Amino acid sequence: MRISMVSEHASPLATLGGVDAGGQNVHVAALSRELAARGHTVTVFTRREDATLPDRVELCPGVEVVHVDAGPPERISKDELLPFMDVFADHLVEHWREETPDVVHSHFWMSGLAAEGAVRRLPRPVPVVHTFHALGTVKRRHQGLEDTSPAERAVLEPMVGTAADVVIATCSDEAFELKAMGVDTSHISVVPCGVDLDLFSPEGPTEPRGPKHRIMTVGRLVQRKGVGLTISALRQLVDEGRDDVELVVLGGSRPPGQVDEDADVQRLRTHARALGVEHLVTFRGQIRQADLPAALRSADVVVCAPWYEPFGIVPLEAMATGTPVVAAAVGGLIDSVVDGVTGVHVPPRDAEAIASALGALLDDPARLRRLGLAGHARTVSRYSWQRVARDTESVYDQLTGARSARSRRRKEAHS
Repeated sequence: MRISMVSEHASPLATLGGVDAGGQNVHVAALSRELAARGHTVTVFTRREDATLPDRVELCPGVEVVHVDAGPPERISKDELLPFMDVFADHLVEHWREETPDVVHSHFWMSGLAAEGAVRRLPRPVPVVHTFHALGTVKRRHQGLEDTSPAERAVLEPMVGTAADVVIATCSDEAFELKAMGVDTSHISVVPCGVDLDLFSPEGPTEPRGPKHRIMTVGRLVQRKGVGLTISALRQLVDEGRDDVELVVLGGSRPPGQVDEDADVQRLRTHARALGVEHLVTFRGQIRQADLPAALRSADVVVCAPWYEPFGIVPLEAMATGTPVVAAAVGGLIDSVVDGVTGVHVPPRDAEAIASALGALLDDPARLRRLGLAGHARTVSRYSWQRVARDTESVYDQLTGARSARSRRRKEAHS
């Protein structure tokens, strides 16, 4: 099967941890690789962010990344990319007229606009599968006036959802949101994100650490990810008399040697300084995916405390290494982290609850071990990329099979 992935702002080649580089990049890269391993040919179309990038790059055998010229060849916030989607769609039409895919899978609402706009101009119908990765309705609900999405998203995003042949929701919470947005439930399939179990496992090297209990956060440092809440929880632990804790923060928009230039690091460091815990917080900057498992194995517990989260790959990566998770009970984290079994749920935006959960876990090493073992078992049984790819392939097969059957019926009716 020829599969075209459209991921306008999230290149599978990107360095993770920046403002617009995170779970979607991992998802597109890993799903594409695994589909190729299952015998499919995958082409990923993403916007060119650097004039020096080649037109085509092989990600792995069977997967090629095509850099599309849409807007200036430089990094632009995804919230500013909408004006370039018509040009993006024009390029897709050119590519797909030369080699028409069997199925198109778009990622994020603007990719959906470009993909669906291009497919409508092809000489024969091609099914479109769409994964949102984040919904504007949820973002506005939690961020209010701080939401930087273009105003048009409120109208265009539901159009993407209703136009797609199938929308893949990554968790049950998203499926409910899609239904409320007007997407027919018969056009919704739930397939979660996955985790690389060859890379993330309990076995392997562990970063050296000191005697303090290590609390860790991983990912983008934008405000909604809740790292500031974890710093506030650290202050509460200190107030309770603990002098045996440290917080290691991985991620951001800068590599290790340039961490001080990261505006989000500056904001969070100011917050830590105001609370008197700056000496207990280490900002490490961006980290290579290959180095992340050793870092996660060094942690006693990983905190994932976003205000909201469409899915959240970090909890899976932590659980896969056998590290328990304290997770805000939002979005996909409700599905992936089983409260009391693989980690602990806390209410969103509640630093006191985070501190209480951390204190109880750090005082109970046996419970930490049980949670870690259960977390690893859950990722193996449910969240391997092999299973995710297989489930996604089933969605493609149902669509292409249904379309083939319709085409045969039309031919028979006109014969």
